[in-house]
Amino acid sequence: MSQERAVPASAVHLEELSSWPEELCRRELPSVLPRLLSLSQHSDSWIEHVQILKIIVEMFLPHMNHLTLEQTFFSQVLPKTVKLFDDMVYELTSQARGLSSQNLEIQTTLRNILQTMVQLLGALTGCVQHVCATQDSIILENIQSLPSSVLHVIKSTFVHCKNSESVYSGRLHLVSDLLQALFKEAYSLQKQLMELLDMVCMDPSVDENDDILNMVIVIHSLLDICSVISSMDHAFHANTWKFIIKQSLKHQSIIKSQLKHKDIITSLCEDILFSFHSCLQLAEQMTQSDAQDNADYRLFQKTLKLCRFFANSLFHYTKEFLPFLSDSCCNLHQLYLQIHSKFPPSLYATRISKAHQEEIAGAFLVTLDPLISQLLTFQPFVQVVLDSRLDLPCELQFPQCLLLVVVMDKLPSQPKEVQTLWCTDSQASETTTRISLLKAIFYSFEQCSGELSLPVHLQGLKSKGKAEVAVTLYQHVCVHLCTFITSFHPSLFAELDAALLNAVLSANMITSLLAMDAWCFLARYGTAELCAYHVTIVAHLIKSCPGECYQLINLSILLKRLFFFMAPPHQLEFIHKFSPKEAENLPLWQHISFQALPAELRKQTVHEVSTVGTAECRKWLSSSHTLGELESLNTVLSALLTICNSAGEALDTGKQTAIMEVVSQLWAFLNIKQVADQPYVQQTFSLLLPLLGFFIQTLDPKLIVQVITWQTSLLKLEPPDYVRLAMLDFVSSLGKLFIPEAIQDRILPNLSCIFALLLADRSWLLEQHTLEAFTQFAEGTNHEEIVPQCLSSEEIKNKVVSFLEKTGFVDETEAAKVERVKQEKGIFWKPFANVNVEEAKRSSLQPYAKRARQEFPWEEEYRSALHTIAGALEATESLLQKGPAPAWFLMEMEALQERMDKLKRYIHTLG
Repeated sequence: MSQERAVPASAVHLEELSSWPEELCRRELPSVLPRLLSLSQHSDSWIEHVQILKIIVEMFLPHMNHLTLEQTFFSQVLPKTVKLFDDMVYELTSQARGLSSQNLEIQTTLRNILQTMVQLLGALTGCVQHVCATQDSIILENIQSLPSSVLHVIKSTFVHCKNSESVYSGRLHLVSDLLQALFKEAYSLQKQLMELLDMVCMDPSVDENDDILNMVIVIHSLLDICSVISSMDHAFHANTWKFIIKQSLKHQSIIKSQLKHKDIITSLCEDILFSFHSCLQLAEQMTQSDAQDNADYRLFQKTLKLCRFFANSLFHYTKEFLPFLSDSCCNLHQLYLQIHSKFPPSLYATRISKAHQEEIAGAFLVTLDPLISQLLTFQPFVQVVLDSRLDLPCELQFPQCLLLVVVMDKLPSQPKEVQTLWCTDSQASETTTRISLLKAIFYSFEQCSGELSLPVHLQGLKSKGKAEVAVTLYQHVCVHLCTFITSFHPSLFAELDAALLNAVLSANMITSLLAMDAWCFLARYGTAELCAYHVTIVAHLIKSCPGECYQLINLSILLKRLFFFMAPPHQLEFIHKFSPKEAENLPLWQHISFQALPAELRKQTVHEVSTVGTAECRKWLSSSHTLGELESLNTVLSALLTICNSAGEALDTGKQTAIMEVVSQLWAFLNIKQVADQPYVQQTFSLLLPLLGFFIQTLDPKLIVQVITWQTSLLKLEPPDYVRLAMLDFVSSLGKLFIPEAIQDRILPNLSCIFALLLADRSWLLEQHTLEAFTQFAEGTNHEEIVPQCLSSEEIKNKVVSFLEKTGFVDETEAAKVERVKQEKGIFWKPFANVNVEEAKRSSLQPYAKRARQEFPWEEEYRSALHTIAGALEATESLLQKGPAPAWFLMEMEALQERMDKLKRYIHTLG
């Protein structure tokens, strides 16, 4: 530091030069300038160097040839100037720790350095001003060292000012006036430099030269400055960005291949997100505060305006440089998702008032729409959005769904090539696979479980004469999906069919339901022939299903719904193609509502299905009654139940009697132990109960007693939930029946026991259905004395009262509900965090529950055979108790034992 306190040897000479008149300076320039440059190069004094620089700029620069400034001055002085400036910054940072009001020496030293830095910036400003004033258009090659040196000094200044709180700690006030002067000088210098750069002319016919490289360096240096000043001065930050975009577009044809586009896009996206978060924080503070602060609101408006400016800048930049933005598409995609994840109605949004929401949406979010529009045709963006490996965190899944819907809305106005790009699968490489837009929508929709269950509400579509109504996410996606279908290009119908079918077969119920709704819309919107074609396809798929699975359930629901949209002539064709007179078609007719048929056709079809159904039941009754044949019997019973539920009035007395007879006979073959253990028998039991309930008014009282007694015994064996639900159907139907006095003592106690056991069940689903069934029974029964007997405890009584009065719900605030849904969503998706779209799609078609059964395809037959053997042994034991066995019996038993041993050895070899 001693060098700064010493008086330089050349001080007198420098002072003399500073008083020279203009004409003398011009005349002596050739002899004095080399001496000053040499003095500058050999001087180690910051103060002396700045003095020399100021004298050259003020006294001699006006007389230099502007074409030779780079060689004669800038390249000679500026590198040393930059180095000395860096040394001063380093010295400030090092000495600042010792700064205090007591240590006057360090205080004076630091202030002197800061004053010198201010003077140096002033000298550089003089250089820039001179170039601007003396040239109409500027060639960068002639001032090559000036922009880079100035930008380096400006950035260093801003960084030091930004870090001043930590650098000077609690003693910032001792130098704050000079830091402020330093910032202002740097601010002024940058404005002057941007004015100079705006005057730069570049030859568009030249592909490669130093000017191109220099301009690229200038733009990226300004980009670095933007990252420094973003939180210091918003207006200055915006102006710097404006200049970067302006220069990039001005020299686009020359520098487009040299610019680091990803760096520019990344910085713009970061600044947009930072400004947006600041805007949300201000809105949140105003929402939480009771008093309206005008200062906060003005700041909110300024920040919102900044958001809009950055978004518009991004739009203009992407519009001009789109072909070069392949590696920036991920940033653009994430930008959209991040913004919408923090904005209502996202579960993860900042809580702000409705007025602020509308203001932000109207001023800022609308600017994202044209950005997405211009990215639609860009294949790399399509790849990023529809990437099969896309693995988004919970908070970005809902925004992804919204983005896909926005894309879907825009595609109808695009050429066929763009629609094809979005709506078809593609595999660019072994590791890069793109799924179609429709598949992505269904997959993304499936991930929004929290938003669907809450549910969140979105802005609805406006309709003539009606106010805009908020809609749920399900409604939002469904309406836009159906609208999209109306404009689907005919060449892509195969993709539409495949996507809808894949979604219908989804293991996720709500996704399957959405696909069914869209398919039903397609059936109504399309031609009658298209509807008939789709019904036929679904019918064949149902017939080809190997057994019970959720895919079969989904297809059957779809068939039932689509059948209502078929034209009567096509329904008649369907009946001829899948004749109800043939038992092999009953798997279809069990899923079709006969209400969909015209009256005459309904009566005819009901007659045919009931005829073949009762015949198949009698066939089973006259056969060997094996468990393996129960699957086909259950299909027959299901078809008969469909008739009773959807077209019971079309059954004549004879058919009703026939059905009731076979059902009563089948009931006699049931065994409680088998119902408790065997899935097929459980299904038979679950079908027979509602059939018996349908004929409850004409049922034999003895059979009613038997069925009720049976259920009481079966409940003690804890059967599956679907068996208990079937019991509920039957006992609730007893509310319509007046029970004869002769059998009341055998029915009512068991009935109250059944209700009491089911009301006490801890399964929430069973509890809800039991409360509904009990209410239906209590409201309809003539035997009111049984109702209190069903309420076996105070807890059950309170449960029923709460259900009837619709009370007892958990008092949960909206905020608490949102937080709970977020936690549930996080827990639910955690096991699937590393599952990509393709894996999810494959797993949705291969339920784990079915895989175990595929290893033992004859399991039911084995069980049936064992039960037959066990039954034969029980019969033998009973006979031995009645009397002695014949002489040959023991020999036959030994032969059977040998066969049993042989079977055991064979099983061991297989194992």
